[in-house]
Amino acid sequence: MSLTTYWLEHAWLGTHVEPGVALETGEDGRIAALRTGVETPPPGAEVLRGLTVPGLANAHSHAFHRALRSLVQVGSGTFWTWRDFMYKVAQNLTPDSYFALARAVYAEMALAGITNVGEFHYVHHAPGGAPYADPNAMGEALIEAAAAAGIRITLLDTAYLSAGFGQAPNPHQLRFSDGTADAWAERVSALKPRSHALIGAAIHSVRAVPAGQLATVAGWAEERRAPLHVHLSEQTAENDACQEAHGRTPTQLLADHGVLGPRTTGVHNTHLTDIDIALLGGTTTGTCMCPTTERDLADGIGPAGRLQHAGSPLSLGSDSHAVIDLLEEARAMELNERLRSRTRGHWTANALLTAATADGHAALGLADAGRLEAGALADFTTIALDSVRTAGAVPRLGAETAVFAATAADVRHTVVGGRHIVRDGAHTLVPDVPSALAESIAALRA
Repeated sequence: MSLTTYWLEHAWLGTHVEPGVALETGEDGRIAALRTGVETPPPGAEVLRGLTVPGLANAHSHAFHRALRSLVQVGSGTFWTWRDFMYKVAQNLTPDSYFALARAVYAEMALAGITNVGEFHYVHHAPGGAPYADPNAMGEALIEAAAAAGIRITLLDTAYLSAGFGQAPNPHQLRFSDGTADAWAERVSALKPRSHALIGAAIHSVRAVPAGQLATVAGWAEERRAPLHVHLSEQTAENDACQEAHGRTPTQLLADHGVLGPRTTGVHNTHLTDIDIALLGGTTTGTCMCPTTERDLADGIGPAGRLQHAGSPLSLGSDSHAVIDLLEEARAMELNERLRSRTRGHWTANALLTAATADGHAALGLADAGRLEAGALADFTTIALDSVRTAGAVPRLGAETAVFAATAADVRHTVVGGRHIVRDGAHTLVPDVPSALAESIAALRA
């Protein structure tokens, strides 16, 4: 086996920072060996100066929302007025334009140290709802975009069938809908995993999938042992409508139809009752917090601490891509809780990095990623400890520096499957990421 040796000046090993680590990667894209106490780089080793951590997992993404950045910051409004802007962008997407945009967005993620993205994908058909010649053309565009940007993807193909409880899709939503959950399952079953891509499922929300069809989506995921994600209690209006239609909360409705469980992740989980929290924790259903989007949309602060204490594993996502910075998401989860409680230290830096790495990958179906250890996928990223934000920190406190001071701009290297995707802050596959973003976004506004 041909090995590549990386010498890590400092490495976060899940519980502490270790100086001088030699990491070997094999042709299979996994970590073949890891040795500590290596004070100087071995001959021929690739030197990664700074703090190397496992690759970050962005557990919740809508790639096309990146085109909304700045556009939706004009004036005031709510989630629902923001949604009107989102619909306009969605209407302009084609398989080709979506590939171009997603490639650029995923390259931006790689520059931010993200090695795996959970793409919550619901723009399936042409405007008006007619299927493309390949009914999965849009999903295939996303899978190929991730490959072109050098990162992994879990395509969370999303069932989106209704505008609300008992309501037909509105004109904007027609391209999201397969009509029925059975038709959704037939279409998504044609998608095949690749070396860099897994296929999972998603329920857009309890308002978008009729209660009687929730079990079909959950059953599809259960049969394939695939991850299943769902937007859950993001808005109080959704909670109120669910109570009116079904006499129970969205969480209780999902529980009634067999949706909850250890391979399921609720995204946002913002407005929950005590019973909801007990249901999610008791079934070890995960929680994906997206703090930068939740604050950008004025959604509220979810009870992340109580959920984790109840047994719900935490992961992180950038969702609408108001920013793409998993370090900021980790920091924001802690700082939001501080604002609410007026006390500090709800999570250690190690716990926050775990949410951004191992637990995020697990939520996306990759239990063998998110750790620097032999046998794990060779996905890792290096954060500078000598930038204007991080200089002067004590190296043994590198985890605290990464979470509470560093930003995506401090990422120097990103390695996926043992291959250098970002080297010295430059993407190796997409030479000019800002231009790729600008051009692909401009094409959607033309």
